[in-house]
Parts: sequence; structure tokens; C-alpha cells
Amino acid sequence: MFISSAFAQTAPAAAASGGMTSTLTSMLPLVLMFVVLYFLMIRPQMKRQKEARAMIDALAKGDEVATNGGLVGRVVGLDEQFLQVELAQGVVVQMQRGAVVQVLPKGTLK
Repeated sequence: MFISSAFAQTAPAAAASGGMTSTLTSMLPLVLMFVVLYFLMIRPQMKRQKEARAMIDALAKGDEVATNGGLVGRVVGLDEQFLQVELAQGVVVQMQRGAVVQVLPKGTLK
């Protein structure tokens, strides 16, 4: 009595043909956000990782290095995964290659 009958209406034919363009338009911001994310975050991080890997692979005896634990010393021995670093005269420690964060200029340690 108080509720009127509801009838479903069909969409006009012109709106049905524009469905593909509306889908692409709605996906465009998502694609643009991914592109911006790639160039601002992912690509620079991959570049830093590549540079760090090249630095670790290029380590040689006599290089002066700083580690992520704050130790500074001279490389006296190398292995495939480990290296021996002389911290003070006669004090040699063995650590993983990945612990090296920076190769210091020659003559830093005196």
C-alpha cells in the first residue's frame, strides 16, 4: 500500500559501447602510480644494490674498509665468502664480505 513497485531500467545503448574506455580510464591512475613508484623507489634501490655488490666483489688485500658494526681496518686475507681484517697491529678478525659497507681511501688508517 505505501510501497510502490520498482522496475529495473536498462542502460542506454550508447553507455554500453563506452565500457572499454571507462575501464582504461579508471586503470590509468593505478598504472601511473606504479610507474612513479618504479622510478622513485625501485630503480634507485636496485642501482645501490648493484654498486654495493660490485664494491664487495672488488675487495683486495690492503684495502681499508669500514664495516656495518663500526669496525675500521685493513684487509689482510680474502676468501670466497669471508675476509680477514686487521683492526690493530696483530688483531685480525674474520667477517663476512657483506659486512663491509665502505672502502676507505688509502692512507685513512695510520
